Amino acid sequence: MDGVIVDTEPVHKYAYFKHFDELGIQVTEEMYASFTGNSTRNVFQRIKEMFSLEHEVEDLILRKRHLFNEAFDTKPDLELIAGVHNLIKNLHENGMQLILASSASKGTIQRVFNRFDLHQYFTHKVSGEDFPKSKPDPAIFLHAASLSEAPKENCIVIEDSTSGIKASKAAEIFCIGYHSENSKHQDLSLADYIIHHFDEIDFEAVVNIKMKNNI
Repeated sequence: MDGVIVDTEPVHKYAYFKHFDELGIQVTEEMYASFTGNSTRNVFQRIKEMFSLEHEVEDLILRKRHLFNEAFDTKPDLELIAGVHNLIKNLHENGMQLILASSASKGTIQRVFNRFDLHQYFTHKVSGEDFPKSKPDPAIFLHAASLSEAPKENCIVIEDSTSGIKASKAAEIFCIGYHSENSKHQDLSLADYIIHHFDEIDFEAVVNIKMKNNI
């Protein structure tokens, strides 16, 4: 979801760095970029280890989530990624099943889907908080594929992060890498196909890309 459907990154970054300031720790931009694609739990497990924090991971998660929710409805820079709404509608109208598999919490997924009226397009929404390990572990994509009406070999993942693409490949699912402003620090080289804007693909293009790469 984050970085592919909606750009919640500015709100997450605001909440994380406000929390880091409260904790009195210095997290570099490079270190923060390495967290992309990880669940909040995994981020704070790493932060706790790196900075030898005495706080419980659950308490860190709750505080960051509070700061995020506080800012969610007020920050103006929260919007859908350019072109993605048209793509979602196009795929849905052509009978392609859509399943969300996101590292975001269930609460965040619900807030985003409510705000942008996306529930109607997706048959399932899978949250990373239900899995002990974040991407690049493939568990979330394997579970999402198991919910699909189609066999796994017919599934396609759209990802913008290094860890997400690695998870897709570990799950042996075809992956379209989305290269955006938010993914400029991410390595998309393992993706089967790369796009720079969602206007580059529609239902017909996605089917053709998949068929061509299966030959």
